Amino acid sequence: MKERVCKKYRLPELDTKLRRQRTRREAKNLQRAADFGIKVPKIISCDEKNYTLKMEYLSGRLLKDIFDTGQEIPQLSEEVGGLLRKLHEKNLVHNDLTTSNLIQTTSGVYIIDFGLAYHTTRLEDKAMDLVVFKKSIQATHTMYADQIWENLLAGYKPDSETIQRVQTILSRVRYK
Repeated sequence: MKERVCKKYRLPELDTKLRRQRTRREAKNLQRAADFGIKVPKIISCDEKNYTLKMEYLSGRLLKDIFDTGQEIPQLSEEVGGLLRKLHEKNLVHNDLTTSNLIQTTSGVYIIDFGLAYHTTRLEDKAMDLVVFKKSIQATHTMYADQIWENLLAGYKPDSETIQRVQTILSRVRYK
């Protein structure tokens, strides 16, 4: 069960509107991803009035915990690259992809937490999704970051335009 709780620092009207919109948007994007064959938890119910999502429980291990051991990096990161490519081909951007939002189950890797996901056709947004993941693995899995990234790209199979856009984003002062 995922519940969006009230943020006391927001105006009550704004808080209500944001919580309802974000609950609806997350459910919609999870359903879109599932319809595209991307492994995500199944939505059981969405209650916009109470700002809750009830989802399938996934039994498995976070990729964060697996990668911390240095095990299974090539195959898992390549699988993640393939999942991310499928997501981007369907014009969905996760916008918070970290190894804490990926779970390995007996039936493969699942992407979770679509709270910041959105629909877009812009290459910039898709490249930024890749940059967010790269920065996340560099911060979390310092010793294995290059290996994870290279294997992710092998699974993602980016074209030259995507690679160029990722490099452009990484060269911006903000991301150095």
